[in-house]
Amino acid sequence: MGMTMSQKILAAHAHLDSVKAGQLINADLDLVLANDITAPVAINEMKKAGGCVLCKDKIALVMDHFTPNKDIKAAEQVKNTRAFAKEQEITHFYDVGKMGIEHALLPEQGLVCAGDCVIGADSHTCTYGAIGAFSTGVGSTDMAAGMMTQQCWFKVPSAIKFVLKGALAPFVTGKDVILHIIGLIGVDGALYRSMEFVGEGVKALSIDDRFTICNMAIEAGAKNGIFPVDEITLSYLSEHCKKTPVVYEADEDAEYERTIEIDLSALKPTVSFPHLPENTKTPEEWDDRDIHQVVIGSCTNGRISDLRQAAEVLADRQVHENVRCIIIPATQEIYLQAIREGLVETFIKAGAIVSAPTCGPCLGGHMGILAAGERAVSTTNRNFVGRMGHITSEVYLASPYVAAASAVLGKIATPDML
Repeated sequence: MGMTMSQKILAAHAHLDSVKAGQLINADLDLVLANDITAPVAINEMKKAGGCVLCKDKIALVMDHFTPNKDIKAAEQVKNTRAFAKEQEITHFYDVGKMGIEHALLPEQGLVCAGDCVIGADSHTCTYGAIGAFSTGVGSTDMAAGMMTQQCWFKVPSAIKFVLKGALAPFVTGKDVILHIIGLIGVDGALYRSMEFVGEGVKALSIDDRFTICNMAIEAGAKNGIFPVDEITLSYLSEHCKKTPVVYEADEDAEYERTIEIDLSALKPTVSFPHLPENTKTPEEWDDRDIHQVVIGSCTNGRISDLRQAAEVLADRQVHENVRCIIIPATQEIYLQAIREGLVETFIKAGAIVSAPTCGPCLGGHMGILAAGERAVSTTNRNFVGRMGHITSEVYLASPYVAAASAVLGKIATPDML
């Protein structure tokens, strides 16, 4: 029996001819990632073990969750991580002024390439499957071991094949694709499995669409999400990465637990209602409930294409008087590009606020915490109880198009409702 794309990457990094689902392996790592919340825990575990960093060039520490520091505790966490990075001479340490939201920053900086095996002490590390890497989230103790050994153990995942057909309609994006899929299979529908996306519809998805889709693979319980490496992938890598891509393709006789076909042309703008990403609804199911905040950003939808979509809607319009609209570019480069293109001016004229790159409100950190009973439409990835603030607040997950339109109308809306 042949191997899936993910299994081939794992086999290569484990120096094995082949692997099969359920097999336990040790695999070499091309990159180990942590942030200002998870790095301090990993650093403490490493010190308790009496270890040190094996390869300073294959570690990335990105201060993005509570930075610029929101309080004394956050400042101390970053201070400790900063001292560790200096002591261990970590090559890829990103602090205020250079940092961005980690899962947008690392591909932008060329730290991840096709064929890589990456772990990160953050659940959305699965984002890099968009460029043909096997990437997955781990705990801080595994991250500590990864820093010391440049290896990680894995149980080889089985896979679900998603066959994509057609192309997206106007105002429908990669966010709608992944929300549709999670609504279809549930938040545990791909538990510890690879979500492997194939089919002629792949070419209709931009690289940013693919980042968004893989980013939220974890919201279906998946170990990772991954796309084939095609011309779109290689074009992106040629612009961002100096490493040579290693292209893996699934065998024709690879075994999949199930195959699901998705007609992209049939999809509609999709919103996940509280309090699970699987609670998806399309426009005919939306009601007129008022909203109080809109967040456009995060590792899911804070890239330049997302900001362009939001600006397209907000241009020559005003944010509703009862809504706070917060725009968060995912990296400094994206922020700068948004300034060059006049997007930031569009946002400010519309009555929105533009934040420094940070995870911020996505995890209830800062830059937009919700009060009791408030509702937010957000381009982030989770809408669990209390995710963005008070336990009685509500988060509605949506694309930048829907988020921006909702900011204008004061209710959940698509651009063609304005």
